[in-house]
Amino acid sequence: MLAGSLRERGIDPLITFEPGGTPLGRRLRDAFLETEETVAPMAELLLFAADRAQHVDFLIKPALAEGRVVISDRYSDATFAYQGAGRGFDAKTVNQAIKLATGGLKPDLTLFFDIPIATALARMNARGESGERSNRMDFETVDFYERVRAAYLGIATRESKRFRVLDASGSVEDVQRHVLAIVTASLKID
Repeated sequence: MLAGSLRERGIDPLITFEPGGTPLGRRLRDAFLETEETVAPMAELLLFAADRAQHVDFLIKPALAEGRVVISDRYSDATFAYQGAGRGFDAKTVNQAIKLATGGLKPDLTLFFDIPIATALARMNARGESGERSNRMDFETVDFYERVRAAYLGIATRESKRFRVLDASGSVEDVQRHVLAIVTASLKID
């Protein structure tokens, strides 16, 4: 929806996601999200970093060099929240992995779609019931998701110039209106 709104305003953004935004990333995603075997936390951290390094070098940096806007569904804050807070890695280890993978490239704007954990779990269950594929991250504990959410909110507090928290419990249309207002203000467009 955001990309469509930007295109209407003459901006052709690169739309991507992590993990899996590149051909190698898709294979890595299958390896660590679609597997039924237990994945060691360090392997998870490093696989996400490998995916991100490929993503940054072969997709994001070239698009930015062309002057394009990049919209990515997840980036390095997800590693800090999920592997750092969720899996319990210390900030130094997570930040080292992030820096290696990104070369220090940070987003200009990050949007966190915040909802209560119970609502998120209900949405994940509905997704599974509708036949959408779930992955092993969808089956974590409530405590895990609470740590992840707290980590995102902590980033929002520390980096308030770049990070925006949106209440995502409303309708899709309401959330989209808020997203568009924030992004157009950030890009200084109407």
